[in-house]
Amino acid sequence: MVKAVVGANWGDEGKGKITDMLAQQADIIVRFQGGANAGHTIVNNYGKFALHTLPSGVFYGHTTSVIGNGVALNIPVLMEEIKSITDRGVPMPRILVSDRAQMVMPYHILLDQYEEERLGGKSFGSTKSGIAPFYSDKYAKIGFQVSELFEGEMLKEKVERVCEQKNVMLEHMYHKPLIDPGELFATLQEYKNKIEPFVCDVSAYLNQAMKEGRTILLEGQLGTLKDTDHGIYPMVTSSSTLAAYGAIGAGIPPYEIKEIITVCKAYSSAVGAGAFVSEIFGEEADELRRRGGDGGEYGATTGRPRRMGWFDCVASKYGCRLQGTTDVAFTVLDVLGYLDEIPVCVGYEIDGEVITDFPVTCKLEKAKPVLKTLPGWKCDIRGIRKYEDLPEKCRDYITFIEGQIGYPITMVSNGPGRDDIIHRKSSIK
Repeated sequence: MVKAVVGANWGDEGKGKITDMLAQQADIIVRFQGGANAGHTIVNNYGKFALHTLPSGVFYGHTTSVIGNGVALNIPVLMEEIKSITDRGVPMPRILVSDRAQMVMPYHILLDQYEEERLGGKSFGSTKSGIAPFYSDKYAKIGFQVSELFEGEMLKEKVERVCEQKNVMLEHMYHKPLIDPGELFATLQEYKNKIEPFVCDVSAYLNQAMKEGRTILLEGQLGTLKDTDHGIYPMVTSSSTLAAYGAIGAGIPPYEIKEIITVCKAYSSAVGAGAFVSEIFGEEADELRRRGGDGGEYGATTGRPRRMGWFDCVASKYGCRLQGTTDVAFTVLDVLGYLDEIPVCVGYEIDGEVITDFPVTCKLEKAKPVLKTLPGWKCDIRGIRKYEDLPEKCRDYITFIEGQIGYPITMVSNGPGRDDIIHRKSSIK
């Protein structure tokens, strides 16, 4: 049985908590795309953690954590992350890394920084983790697969060839120091020694696991609106954030993915540049940001304050549709308990016309939110475990959102902890 946990919107929806919760009944958790450029925040009996590369199931002794071939693998970051959890009393997790995963190279991070610097005010709001240069090289066929670390002479020749190309760019475009091929080769030898114990043919491993009937969770990074093809291009990430890509990024057949749990926040937040129709500002945004998440709405990787907004039915309906949603996990509902009234974006007005289908970016830039205001429930709902025990106005909010997006909300998260979850039967099939 293969399930995917993915985001409906801009990322930061609370996927880490949902994956961590579902991992209790899973055998294998797979990261299938993206890199260390975004994080998943987990709160459990070991404490609070921000994971960037490791899957969110690493805290269980019975699970195997897999880095799939679709991941942008930064080996030093992965090693540091493993150390950061084991130093805090978490048992060493079982980790497998695909031999077909490609590596974030030291120069990818530099090029990312240099390009954002060059663009100045027109930058993409990158986390400067090397992700765009990494994926550029992957598709330009000059990336480095993990498997190549074990081919000494071939690797040395390729390093020299790629450095020659990169140095032209560094010298003439960015006017920065050049890469020394010898130093880079030595760094890759260090990478080899660190990663060697974890390397395997992940696709073959997962194929055998499926034959044995084991439960596999695919964990996505970011959300639909950051997808390279279907997101708010060009203010997107450099990989596909869709559940469909999970099959490619893990190396399994697409028909094996039976459940797609799409995570939606009860309000909106985003890190980075790009169109955000339901965005709010000033004190209204500051208060929601302060109260949001567990300790406030700040990026798990960058620490940047997230941009805040009301729930966006147009974007979320689109996000769920593209993911192929079977279940919606509705998170951080408890945060909204302070509000007398809760605005919800139910449409976009573009050039005098109101639409409810998510448009392409150039039209999105002109969109104004059409808001409907719902009554708040004005109380703390943390600790409630049964859906019928939620205040009536809170249940009404959930039902309204579900009707607008058209996908079944079967899980409601009302706190940061692993057990702060309410399971719900939906009338939507």
